[in-house]
Amino acid sequence: MLVDSHCHLDFPELAAEQDGVIARARAAGVGAMLTIGTRLDRFEGVRAIAERHANVWCSVGVHPHEAKEEGQRTPDRLCELADHPRVVGIGETGLDYLYEHSPRAEQDESFRAHIEASRRTGLPLIVHTRDADDDTIATLRREHARGAFPGLIHCFSSGRAVAEAALDLGLYVSISGIVTFKAADDLRAIVRDIPLDRLLVETDAPFLAPIPKRGKRNEPSFVAHTAAKVAELKGVSIAEIEAATTDNFFRLFAKADRSTACERTP
Repeated sequence: MLVDSHCHLDFPELAAEQDGVIARARAAGVGAMLTIGTRLDRFEGVRAIAERHANVWCSVGVHPHEAKEEGQRTPDRLCELADHPRVVGIGETGLDYLYEHSPRAEQDESFRAHIEASRRTGLPLIVHTRDADDDTIATLRREHARGAFPGLIHCFSSGRAVAEAALDLGLYVSISGIVTFKAADDLRAIVRDIPLDRLLVETDAPFLAPIPKRGKRNEPSFVAHTAAKVAELKGVSIAEIEAATTDNFFRLFAKADRSTACERTP
C-alpha cells in the first residue's frame, strides 16, 4: 500500500466530500493518510477526521503563515493536544519567507517551540520551509545540538543543502507532486540521491496535483502518481517504493497503529 504522509482533509476543497475522497484513496491503494494541523483554533476539526477514520491520523501545529496570530512561545499547549491517541506528529511548522504572512522572528519563535514539543513528546516534527533554506538549516542544527528530535521536511522543494542537512540530522524527506512538474529538474536530481530508507511521499492535498492531474484539485489518491515518478527516478519498481515509503512512514510516525491501515490485497 501507499501512505499519503501529508494532506489537509479539513480544508473546504476536500471536507465537502470527505468520505468519497477517502474511498477513492483506498481504491488507489492508499491505505493510510496523515491530515495536518495548521491552526490550533481548527485543530478540533482535524482531530475529528482522524477519530472518524481508522486509517487516518493527524498532527497538531501552527503553520508559519499563522505564527503572527497563533504562534507558540512555549511547547505546553502543543504537548497537551498531542497526548490524544490520534495525534502522531507535531506541525506543520517552520519558516516561509516567500509570502511572509507572519514576521520572521515570530515564525522562528514558534518553530523552536514546536521543536521542543517534538523533543518532549517524542513525536516527529513536520517541517515546512520555503525560500528560507539557510535559516531553516541553522535552526534545525542549533536545536538538534540542544537535543535530538525525529522529523521530516515535508513537500521537499528546497536546495540540496537542506536535504543534506536533514539527512545528517536523522530526518526524513517527503516528496510531493512537484517532482512530476516539468521545471523540477533540480528536485529530481536531489531525489535520485536521497536514500530509499529516508523517503516518504505525500500530496499536500488539496494543493500541488501531480502530472497527469495538474490543474485539478489534488487529493490523496493522486499520491500514486508521485510514487511512480519517484520509482522511475530511483530505478526501482513501484512495489518497492510502496513498501519502502510505507515502512518509513510507520517507522517515523511510530504512534500510528499500522494494523488499522488498509493494506493492499494481493
